[in-house]
Amino acid sequence: MILMQNWQGFDITAADNGIPALLGEQIHLLGMLLGHALRKQAGEYIFSLADELILKCREAGDSEAKWREIQADIHNMSLDEIIQLVRTYTIFFHLINEAERQEIIRSDRENSRNRSSETPVRESLEDAFCDLKKRGMTFEQMITLFGHLDIRPTLSSHPTEARRGSILYKQKRISALLSQLRFHNELSLSEQDEIHTYIYRQIALIMVTDERRAEHLSVDDEVRNSLHFCTTSIWETVPRIYCDVQDVFQTYFNERCQLPVFFRYHSWIGGDQAGNSAITPETIRTALQTYRISALKRYQKDLNKLWQEFSISSRRLCVPKELCASLEKEAMSVSLSDNMQTRHRYEPYRLKLSYMMHRINLMISNPANTSYSCDAFLSDLLLLERCIENSGLNDVAACGLLSDLMICVRVFGFHLVSLDIRQHSDVHEKSVHELFCMAGVASNYSQMPEYEKILLLERELLNPRPLISCYTTLSENTASVVKTFQVIREAMNKDRRAADGYVISMTRSVSDVLEVLLLAKETGLWRLRNDKAESLINIVPMFESIEDAEKAGKIMESLFMNPVYAIHLKAQRDFQEIMLGYHECVKDGGYLTAHRTLYSLQETMAKICNAHHIRFRLFHGYGSPVTRGGKKAGDAVFAMSDVSCNGKLRFTEPGEAISFRYGQMPIARRHIEHIIHAVLKTMPESNPTPAPAPETMQLMEQISKYAMQSYRKLIKDPGFSEWHRRLSEGLGNIPWNFAWIQTRYHLPGWYGIGDSLSTFIAEKDQHLSRLQEMYHNCHFFKQIIDNAQKEMAQSAPGIARCYANAGDKRFHQRITEEFEKTKKAVLAITNQKELLEKEPGLSASVRFRKSWTDALNLFQIELLRRWRQAAEDEETSPIRHAIVLTMNGIAAARQSMG
Repeated sequence: MILMQNWQGFDITAADNGIPALLGEQIHLLGMLLGHALRKQAGEYIFSLADELILKCREAGDSEAKWREIQADIHNMSLDEIIQLVRTYTIFFHLINEAERQEIIRSDRENSRNRSSETPVRESLEDAFCDLKKRGMTFEQMITLFGHLDIRPTLSSHPTEARRGSILYKQKRISALLSQLRFHNELSLSEQDEIHTYIYRQIALIMVTDERRAEHLSVDDEVRNSLHFCTTSIWETVPRIYCDVQDVFQTYFNERCQLPVFFRYHSWIGGDQAGNSAITPETIRTALQTYRISALKRYQKDLNKLWQEFSISSRRLCVPKELCASLEKEAMSVSLSDNMQTRHRYEPYRLKLSYMMHRINLMISNPANTSYSCDAFLSDLLLLERCIENSGLNDVAACGLLSDLMICVRVFGFHLVSLDIRQHSDVHEKSVHELFCMAGVASNYSQMPEYEKILLLERELLNPRPLISCYTTLSENTASVVKTFQVIREAMNKDRRAADGYVISMTRSVSDVLEVLLLAKETGLWRLRNDKAESLINIVPMFESIEDAEKAGKIMESLFMNPVYAIHLKAQRDFQEIMLGYHECVKDGGYLTAHRTLYSLQETMAKICNAHHIRFRLFHGYGSPVTRGGKKAGDAVFAMSDVSCNGKLRFTEPGEAISFRYGQMPIARRHIEHIIHAVLKTMPESNPTPAPAPETMQLMEQISKYAMQSYRKLIKDPGFSEWHRRLSEGLGNIPWNFAWIQTRYHLPGWYGIGDSLSTFIAEKDQHLSRLQEMYHNCHFFKQIIDNAQKEMAQSAPGIARCYANAGDKRFHQRITEEFEKTKKAVLAITNQKELLEKEPGLSASVRFRKSWTDALNLFQIELLRRWRQAAEDEETSPIRHAIVLTMNGIAAARQSMG
């Protein structure tokens, strides 16, 4: 790539690190432009500091003396200088993330060009259809298969994903410009130079734009941030996916079909009360309204596009009687301007769309207005489709804007995403205890044994008398719980999918579930009439710790046998959703044991549900970091227990992965396609790969126990909690796993594996070959090993040591010893000389990013030192702000793992 202008920035040579040539060129360009902007805005001195620091970090290697020298340089920098460099490095990571996304898109398109129906691209829809057809699946069987699919990604928030729309817009512009440069061989030098200049302008503007409006994001801010993806890439990708599936049906079966809705989105953003104390009934109401208004505005935008397209004249085509009748009926209830009626009197389709836009606009301006239902909206669109087909324009109706809009209505409704509400089981118990006391039912509910709680809850659920009257004065906490249920009822009365998931965090007993049912009864979400229930609530028990996961089978068995809950299940058409919480499970028992336990739980839940003839959907609470179960989306599905693979799947899309997975429509499309591919190939009807042999799982159980003993020996050490508190003190109230990522230990993603595997390998000569065989033949075990090595490749024991210097050094020593054990065992099992040797692309990205990430960590360490040493009355908010910037930068540095 030739640079005509004399850009004077960071001279980065990425291609030498194993980065693909075109990506290397774009990274070089972005470094030049970013560095040039830094020179212009901050001066030569700051640019030199930024450039020299990266060079020193690259050359430091394992030299403790050199790292101390770099720390001394940072120690002498002013706060303003540190902030300037932290922002520059963070912006650089966001820029190269955009470039990497463009490389993925380029690579995917190149693969697509070389495909055929007989040799489809791996992990594509064609790959799944080709394989299933070879196995003998017919068109009718494939249609039936899609009728069983129910895939539900669930968006969640994250403290590092708080970029404003202004920043996201500029990054999207840069990405589009980088896309144009993919065809640089077809561009003149002046055209290339013009694109470079446009990219430079966007970078220069990003550097003078605040990353976020406030230090602490409000719930409303988080909801609005999520809307950027919900109403752009996600909205636009979903119809493409449905059309892709229809095209693949045409390719392999020479038939198209009307597909059922098999893909919908949920969100925790704005509803996760267990994870965010700032979420109140009022913020939930606001979030629900915001999602609804955003959907309506997007429909208004799409209807306007359709209006521009449907310039069909009654003087050119005969107007179907059905449309004429509809227009006459509309004219009696909706008044369009005389000008509109006159100008478009020969354009009946535009008139119909104008009436529809008018109705949508009324609901936007008045959220309480529900006069135009989603069903009525879809009915009007179907009317347009029929009329166009009857007029001979079948191709116009079959694909394009109208078809896309109907798919969006079926998937997104007027609610956009279904908002989950999550609350801790203890909160429900305290509220129910108070209600029983006030109603004179029982004064000691919380102290009752479990069987007495169940009997009392059953009795009250069957009793038509309410516990709450208009004269009841509740405590603040209980009033908030009751109000939350009332807000859910209001939303569900408007739209049955607006908030249909209620997740019980830390479910430990049958009474934990029945308490929620009782609260639902008290607020009109659950009613019993003539021994039949009317239920607007989908109760989702969530099992999180190792102990809870091991007891979950007995809890669900007892729940399904409970006569009152059986009535609720009938109202839910014998359907139950169950959530598996990876984060707490990993924190409790370590990475390997958590995943082995949750794998067993999947099998247990499937067998119990099947035995009781309950349709079920497992909700996997995993995310981007592999410590929480996050993997490539398709790989995560293949690693599930085979008996639980029934085509119904829900999983969290964590905030730190959303921008990578959904920032660009082609990436979003690829992500969703991988999920559908994996779900199709793991369904029972698809004759998937056989489950791991019993002896394999027995061995996994043995290794898992060793791993948990090793992990708990560390975290239960009397001095460990204080050491870890001091290690991450100043980073704020962030999740356990995220703190380990920030300090570059990545401990929950691998700790305990080394001790366990090395012990097993040492017992007998043939044990290593046994593990190597498992790695090749057991997808579940392979994923555990591969994800552990990804975490280890991104960890940096040398940098981590700098965090640990202020505390008890024996813990750092233990961790590094386990790291070396784990590395040795992983390399032996995978037959590699280096971690990620068999994933050269990812390995190259991790290596290239290392020195820049190391610099951000060293800045964070210095800022934490300053924050801890600041006097109590000293203003520390600028330091806090800088610490948050480093956290965002370190998170951006590992986003390629999304």
